[in-house]
Amino acid sequence: MSLPEDCFDYEACLAACAQGERRALHDLYTQESARLLGVAKRIARSDALAEDIVHDAFIKIWTRAGSFDPARGTARGWIFSVTRHLALNFMRDNAHIIQVSEQSESAVLAEAALDVATEVDTFEYRARSGRIYGCLEQLEPARRNCILHAYVDGYSHSEISQKVGAPLGTVKAWIKRSLVALRECMG
Repeated sequence: MSLPEDCFDYEACLAACAQGERRALHDLYTQESARLLGVAKRIARSDALAEDIVHDAFIKIWTRAGSFDPARGTARGWIFSVTRHLALNFMRDNAHIIQVSEQSESAVLAEAALDVATEVDTFEYRARSGRIYGCLEQLEPARRNCILHAYVDGYSHSEISQKVGAPLGTVKAWIKRSLVALRECMG
């Protein structure tokens, strides 16, 4: 059973992994495997592929734990970043392209337009600890949702554009400016 994020010491766990303590990897797996699997599933869109990606992510976390630098971000963020990058690299390297017929494409666009009309701030924050939550809350809801769709859900810029009903260039600009604002806030 996993602990609330603010009660689990990710940094100490990574340090223990770097020292070869297998129990630390087990604790980390217990704490985050379900959420990491969700990230991988969102990107890979396949349960089996997502499981393989998470397996590979934990191997990489174990072997590279010593390279974690707390000056560059949180330990939990690093763990999620490792998983997300593996998933994105796998998808890019294997070029899984899904053909969409014109009819299903228009249905997807119509559904996205309906979602935008009724969408409210869809992200609730369970744990309000840590500066990132305060910094995220300072962003406008549309921009915050773009950041979360990109870095938590693993959506591409095009997918985010369709989901929020904004032009692709606007979504890219929102994400770029929001990342700058988050860096300044976290600074």
